[in-house]
Amino acid sequence: MSAQTLTEKLLTRAGRCDQVSPGDIVVIEADVVLSHDNSAAIATIFQQLTQKRVKYPDRLAITLDHAVPPPTAKHARNHARVREFAREQGIASFFEVGRGICHQVLCEEGLIGPGMTLLGADSHSTHYGWLGAFSAGIGRSEVAALWATGELWLRVPETMRISLTGELRAGVATKDLTINLIGRLSSDGATYMAIEFDGDGIAGLSPDSRAVLTNMMAEMGAKNACIAPDAVTWRWLDKTMRRTRPYDHESRLDFFRKRALYPDRGANYAVQHQINLSEIEPMVSCPHSVDNAQPLSKIAATVVDVGFIGTCTNGRLEDIATAADIVRGRQLRKRLIVIPASSLVLRDAAEAGHIADLIDAGATIGTPGCGPCMGVHMGVLAPGEVCISSANRNFRGRMGEPDAEIYLANPAVVAASCIAGQLIHPADLTG
Repeated sequence: MSAQTLTEKLLTRAGRCDQVSPGDIVVIEADVVLSHDNSAAIATIFQQLTQKRVKYPDRLAITLDHAVPPPTAKHARNHARVREFAREQGIASFFEVGRGICHQVLCEEGLIGPGMTLLGADSHSTHYGWLGAFSAGIGRSEVAALWATGELWLRVPETMRISLTGELRAGVATKDLTINLIGRLSSDGATYMAIEFDGDGIAGLSPDSRAVLTNMMAEMGAKNACIAPDAVTWRWLDKTMRRTRPYDHESRLDFFRKRALYPDRGANYAVQHQINLSEIEPMVSCPHSVDNAQPLSKIAATVVDVGFIGTCTNGRLEDIATAADIVRGRQLRKRLIVIPASSLVLRDAAEAGHIADLIDAGATIGTPGCGPCMGVHMGVLAPGEVCISSANRNFRGRMGEPDAEIYLANPAVVAASCIAGQLIHPADLTG
């Protein structure tokens, strides 16, 4: 057998094969099938199939997170239909309004972990690879087929290896690394490729910051992205599942340890890049595409109207703590909306005093969920407004009016810019 990348090993297992190689077509059984508010639309497709019962209800995970609480009667009816479907089909892993964003919640709940496979009706389903899993976004009709049959075919992707060395400087985050990468390689620079992050630089990255790496690779066209589990991964899983799964914490952790896979030495990578983290500087994605990337230093002083910290990319505790440190003892000159990625994140941020610091500075705190990222409510933009956001997309009309402008940056830059009223390096504000 030839040496394999991590993605190839994961798909070999999921496809119950002896070995797979890039270009192979493999039929896999996903361990987890994800959907969210779109579950009602998927159910409509599913009902047109001959099979009326989900084949593996224990593999489904459904969250209500995209428009929560429902901003309109139409959204409320959609939520009611999703709840009805979950009850009818006996879906145990159903998470209500306020629990949080699917990608954060499923990690916290221990539904996905090292060595597992997830297919989800959300484009940022690449997220779960930070735990050493294979995870990819698929369409609604494909999810309906998975509900019915439990299987789906995939083409095995070629793998891009990105080796990280060094350490990030103060005020620089993995969000800057991803914007730098997407700017250099373009928004289709990894179309239908697997991305594997490795190197000595990985060890110094926190769990929260690792999730940004795999999540944002969807914006480079990747099929999936992954990081092999290490001591940091296992500590996070141990600590988190003690909270969310006290009834089976030890057995679940043991399950993950037995399932974990690692790339082989000598595996063949289609493309390889090496990045020194110490050379990365604060970056900004300018309107109206993520790959329209510029160093913050080149566009500093751009006036902003509102800031947004949240989403599946940057709504975790580390992000909120960073923002709170910057605004503490100061007053915002511009509006700042902060929406935690989950109820656990909100609770931890409140207990640490971060929420109070943000409120005292004048920030608005929202219900855990996607918030204005999808342009429905909780902070949509007016015509001509300029937003500095920690989200993952800045397409025209993404957060409301099509002539609003969205800049993407790390949470520290977002918070500092709302204090200054213009794009600014956090160090220029805090020293």
